[in-house]
Amino acid sequence: MSAIARLMQMARAGVPAGDVWTDPDLANASYDSVSFSVGGQETTPLGLFFKPDGTKMYVSGQAADNVNEYNLSTAWDISSASFVQAFSVSAQDTSPSAVFFKPDGTKMYVVGRNGDDVNEYDLSTPWDISTASFIQLFSVASQETNPTGLFFKPDGTKMYNIGTVGDGVNEYDLSTPWDISTASFIQLFSVTTQEINPYGLFFSPYGTKMYIIGSTGDDVNEYDLSTPWDISTASFIQLFSVASQDDFPTGIFFKSDGSKMYIMGINSDSIYQYSTA
Repeated sequence: MSAIARLMQMARAGVPAGDVWTDPDLANASYDSVSFSVGGQETTPLGLFFKPDGTKMYVSGQAADNVNEYNLSTAWDISSASFVQAFSVSAQDTSPSAVFFKPDGTKMYVVGRNGDDVNEYDLSTPWDISTASFIQLFSVASQETNPTGLFFKPDGTKMYNIGTVGDGVNEYDLSTPWDISTASFIQLFSVTTQEINPYGLFFSPYGTKMYIIGSTGDDVNEYDLSTPWDISTASFIQLFSVASQDDFPTGIFFKSDGSKMYIMGINSDSIYQYSTA
């Protein structure tokens, strides 16, 4: 991929100018001794998402059936996080797992384990979940009956989910970007050799790296994709254990330049920050 193409990809992902992704080095990753508890809002946190500039963080979970919004006074520093508000998704699903936002903050997607579907919301004020309104849902039950992770390609033309029944990543094409009603299933990539209870899912902005976290190995599993965004070309590279911080990890996210990794777990109801450069 050319330098110009990479910059365009990052722009579509909403990454601030100057933040250029460098693939994390999990072999040398280290815990920053920085954590943030979300237990006051959610005691079974499952989904984790950050605004592309690192000034907002969102957590979803099945205890309160909410998406919780936090402000970070120092971008990407979770120790500076403060709770802002919660948005209930119980009318759509009483066991929400992952949450994902369109790069401009005008759409929110929540995958649920009760309905086995992805729920789409419009936000009239970007990144303000109090302005969210439900639009539609897309069932993933034919592929996964316990969906736990969710991710979209930065241009909205592909959607991926993962779950603990199929133990694999499911890839969908969207004929209309960001409109889940136009999604069609493409293929499955099994991760059972590495993890039989996968929860979190993350792709690099270029689609050449995939990261999966699960509660059996208590680790992050890294994969290379020889063809960007095509999971059939994925190959396992290495793993990084997070068991010392939480032995039931569920959420994973990376800073927009790849230099920080964030892991969330339900045994501690906390988010942990790591350096990956």
